[in-house]
Amino acid sequence: MSKKPHTNRKENDSLINAPYKNPKLTVSKRVKDLLSRMTIEEKVAQLMGLWNGGVEDYNDEFLNDPEKMKDAFGNGANSIHPAFWGLKETVVQRNKIQKYVIEKTRLGIPVIFVDEGQHGMMRPEATAFPQAIGMACSWDPALFEKVYGAVAREMRTRGTHHALTPVIDVCREPRWGRVEETYGEDPYLNGVLSCAAVKGLQGSSDGTIAPDHVAATLKHLAGHGQSEGGQNQGPANYSMRVLRDYHMPPFKMCIDNVKPASVMPSYNEVDGVPSHANSWLLNDLLRKEWGFKGMIVSDYYGVDQLYNKHCVAENIKDAAKTAFNSGVQYEFPHANCYKYLPELLKEEKIKLSDIDEAVSQVLGLKFKLGLFENPYVDLNTAIKVSKDPASKELALKAAHESIVLLKNDKLLPLPKNKYRKIAVIGPCAKDVFFGGYAGEPYQKVSLFNGIKNKVGKKSEVLFAQGCKLTTNASISFFNWKGDEIKFPTREENMKLITEAVKVAKKAEIIILAIGENEHLCREAWAKTHIGDNMTLDLFGHQDELVRAIIELGKPVVVYLMNGRPLSINYIAENVPAIIEGWYMGQETGTAAADIIFGDVNPSGKLTITVPKSAGQLPMYYNFKPSAQINEYLSMDNKPLWYFGFGLSYTRFRQANLRLEKSRIKKDGTTKVKVDVTNTGKKAGDEIVQMYIRDKFSSVTRPVKELKGFRRVSLKPGETKTITFDIKPEHLAFHNIDMKYVVEPGEFEIMVGNSSRDEDLTRVVLTVA
Repeated sequence: MSKKPHTNRKENDSLINAPYKNPKLTVSKRVKDLLSRMTIEEKVAQLMGLWNGGVEDYNDEFLNDPEKMKDAFGNGANSIHPAFWGLKETVVQRNKIQKYVIEKTRLGIPVIFVDEGQHGMMRPEATAFPQAIGMACSWDPALFEKVYGAVAREMRTRGTHHALTPVIDVCREPRWGRVEETYGEDPYLNGVLSCAAVKGLQGSSDGTIAPDHVAATLKHLAGHGQSEGGQNQGPANYSMRVLRDYHMPPFKMCIDNVKPASVMPSYNEVDGVPSHANSWLLNDLLRKEWGFKGMIVSDYYGVDQLYNKHCVAENIKDAAKTAFNSGVQYEFPHANCYKYLPELLKEEKIKLSDIDEAVSQVLGLKFKLGLFENPYVDLNTAIKVSKDPASKELALKAAHESIVLLKNDKLLPLPKNKYRKIAVIGPCAKDVFFGGYAGEPYQKVSLFNGIKNKVGKKSEVLFAQGCKLTTNASISFFNWKGDEIKFPTREENMKLITEAVKVAKKAEIIILAIGENEHLCREAWAKTHIGDNMTLDLFGHQDELVRAIIELGKPVVVYLMNGRPLSINYIAENVPAIIEGWYMGQETGTAAADIIFGDVNPSGKLTITVPKSAGQLPMYYNFKPSAQINEYLSMDNKPLWYFGFGLSYTRFRQANLRLEKSRIKKDGTTKVKVDVTNTGKKAGDEIVQMYIRDKFSSVTRPVKELKGFRRVSLKPGETKTITFDIKPEHLAFHNIDMKYVVEPGEFEIMVGNSSRDEDLTRVVLTVA
C-alpha cells in the first residue's frame, strides 16, 4: 500500500527536482519514480475519467470556484471527457484545467483530454468529413490515413490527446442505428480501413504518438455490430467461430499492424457474459493470445451497466471489482464505480500490481505525449488549423470518392446547359445531415445550394421541402444527442407533398433528396433515446412523396442521404438514376453536384449489402453455402444491391485473370493478376476486388470472402495490370478443432468489380 502524502516544505522542495520531472530520463524511469511517490488515492484517480455529463460541463463558474476545483481535480485524473464548447472556449478552459492540476495538485500530473473523431472532431468549428459508412465506400486506405491525420491535427491543437475512434465493428445488422458509424459488413475491408484510420490518428504504425497526433481507440470488442433484433447493446450470442472469423479479425489486424493505444470492450453480452466482465476476452484473448500491450478503457458507463443493466454485479462496488479483475483498466467517462478500488484493495479483492500496471501505462502515455513539458495549447494555432483550406479540400475529395451511383439509365451526368428549370425537392434537399458523432463546421453546402452553385444563371433552381422527417430537427450535434423526437402529422406532410408537386410541374427535371436524419438513425442508448428501426423502408410519408413526383412523368434523380441501407424497391424499379450519398459531410452539396453534372466520375462501391426487405435479414455477401438457396413465398432471396457494387460514367473491363503459381504448399504464397481497361470515354477510378472460396473444408466456409482490393485510376483506353498477393493468412480459417490453419485443397480465386457472381471471373488455386 502506498504511503499517505506529506505536505511539508521539504517534500515540496524535493518534488521540484524529482526524477519524473526530468525529460532527459527515459519514460520507464520517470514512470517508476512517479509511481513510487503516489498514494493509492492518487493512483486510482489515474484510472478514472471526469465528466459533469452536460453540454457546458466544466463552465467558467465551476473553473473559478477553488473548492469545486479541488473536489474534482484534487487527486488528479486520468482524463477529462467531452464538453462541447466552441474552439476558443475549448482552448481556454482546457488550459485552465491543465494549469490547476499541474500547479495545485501535489504531484502535478497533467490530464488527458478525450474527444470523439469518427468523421471529424465532434465539436463546433471542426471539419465534418463523410460519415464512416459513407467514407468506407471510397475503398481508399490512403484517403483514410489523410482524413484521420487531419482529424488528429485539429484535435491536438485544441488540447485533445485521446480519440475514442475508430469504430471497427463489423456490421451484419442494418436495422441497428449505429450502422452509420461502421465501415460496413466485411472483416477484411474493415481491418484495412481501420489500420489506415489508426495510422492517421497516431501518425505511425509502431504505436508511437507522433507530434500533432492522438492516441486511437479500437471499439467495440466484440460482436457489437450484430445485436439481436438490431437493437443497440443487445445480446450478440454467436458461436466462437463466428466471433473469430467475422467480428474479431479487424481488431487483431489493427493490433498486429498499427499498435493502437487502447481498446474498448463492447456493451453487449456474448453467451451470457458482458464484454466489460469477460476476463477470457480481455485477459486471455486480447492480452495473452493477441499480445495487446495498450490500455483497455471502458465504454461510457459500461462498468455501471454490469450492475444496473446486465445484473451480473450486486452493486456498483461489485461492478468495479468484476470489471477491473476482468481487465478493464480505466473507467470512462466518470468515477462512479472505480472510486471503490481503494476499498476493494484493502479487502484484497483486487491486486495492487494490477493497479500499478494500469497507472504505469497511462503515466507512460502522458510522458510520451510530452504533457509534462508542454501541457498547454495555443489559441491562434488552433484557429489556424481549424481554418486550413487543405482540410476543406480533403473533405470534398473524400465525398467525391465515397458517393455511390446505384442506378443510371442514361440520365446522368446531366448537361449543365440543357435544363432551364431544375427542381430540388425533398426533406434532405436544403438541410445538411451529418449523422451521429459529428461536429459543426464553419460552413456547409446543402444539395440545393450545391446544384444552384453548379448551374449558376444558366438554370433556375426551384425548391420544395416535400415532407418533413421530424419537426424538431436542429441541424447540429444537438439533433443527434437530444432525446425527444417529434414527428409531423400526416395532414402537415400531405400539404407539403401537394406544394412539391406544384413546384415539380414547373421543372424539366427533378432531383429528389430523401432518406434519414440524425433522429432516425443514431445510437440508441436509452428508452428515451431511440435510434434502431424494425424496418429498412423509407420513414414517414416519403414513399407518398416519391410516388407523387414520379407520376408526373418527368425525369427524376433520387439522391439518398441516410445512415443505414434503405429498401427502396419502388424507387429502384421506377426511377432512372439513383445516388447513394449517405452523409457526405460539410461538402455534401458541392460533391453531389460535381457527380450529378459529370465534373467528377462516381467511383464509390457499397461496403454493406442493401436488402429488399428487413424480412430477408440476416443478409450479407459472405453467407454460408446452405444459406440463401431457397426463395421466399413473397420475394426472391437476392439483395437490392450487392456488397462491392457501384457504377461509373465510364466502362471497365477486367480480363486475363491468371495465377503466378497455380499450385502452392500450405505455407506458400502466390500472386493473382488481372488486366483492367477503361473501355469508355471518361477517365475514372475502378475498385478491383479479390474474393476467395475454400471449395471443400472441415467446417462450412462462406461462398466468398474479400481478401484484397485495389483502387485504380484509368484514362480512356488505358490498361493497367493489378496484382494481389495470396498468402497463408488469406486462406486460413478456424478448422474443426478451432485451430487457425490452411487446409489443403482447391481454392476458388474470384476477381471483379463487385461481390455479385456475374461480376466475377475465376481461377482455381491448389494448395498441397
